Amino acid sequence: MKLYHTRQGIIVESEGLLYLSSSTNWDTYVNRDDLYDAISAEIATLSADASLAEMIKTDLLAPISQQEVWASGVTYLKSREARMEESKDAGGGDFYARVYDADRPELFFKATASRTVGSGAEVLIRRDSKWNVPEPELTLFATSSGKIVGYTCGNDMSSRDIEGENPLYLPQAKSYDASAAIGPCLYVPGAPIHPDSMIQLEIVREGNTVFSGSISINRMKRKHDELIGFLFRETSFINGVFLMTGTGVVPPNEFTLAVGDEVRISIEGIGTLINTVAQKPTH
Repeated sequence: MKLYHTRQGIIVESEGLLYLSSSTNWDTYVNRDDLYDAISAEIATLSADASLAEMIKTDLLAPISQQEVWASGVTYLKSREARMEESKDAGGGDFYARVYDADRPELFFKATASRTVGSGAEVLIRRDSKWNVPEPELTLFATSSGKIVGYTCGNDMSSRDIEGENPLYLPQAKSYDASAAIGPCLYVPGAPIHPDSMIQLEIVREGNTVFSGSISINRMKRKHDELIGFLFRETSFINGVFLMTGTGVVPPNEFTLAVGDEVRISIEGIGTLINTVAQKPTH
């Protein structure tokens, strides 16, 4: 099943049919350990409404309200290699090699809900960066008890030159206005997402594809429960939390995003997250 967060309410998609939930509070609706069963029970009492498809097109929001977005790093071999390459001149390459093989994963705070955008909105690149890339990531949603109940597509926008200059600059490279995108929906399956599901990235510039790549989720070194377990060790999330799980699709070093580019991130079973690249206006 898929949950769409819209300005008019919560829409459930199940077996090709659309239902408008009677619940209006996104936080309490999704923060349930029995989310799949609870949704199934609710839609059994509702009537399908095909006109809701238009609401999804025109009133779609990011599938987030009061949750935080966190992120994982260096969970794919490709990401390890990219991080080592971008930081070698600063002497930080060894950090990334070590964390890839360490027991403790790299976890960092990515964004508040107010700095997170949904499908159809703009993602931003920093004006003080010359090397910006999207990072397509399977994003987990865990309830306040730490149970994974849903998934979405995530874009962990990154300024590679800033992080590469010094690993201590990672918060500036990763966390700024509209630096995180998730959507288009929260995918709530009856069982964990299939490990062979593919993550695909396409970047379109002036109508032409300038980069595309894909990777299977099963290429991730870390397990989903492992990442969530570390995240919840000393931190609580009263409304649940989103966790981006790292990227295995990395554009070549000579590539950087440009204003007007369209970033498309697709994950089997979830859908496609689409965002246009922009910069904050100057004042």
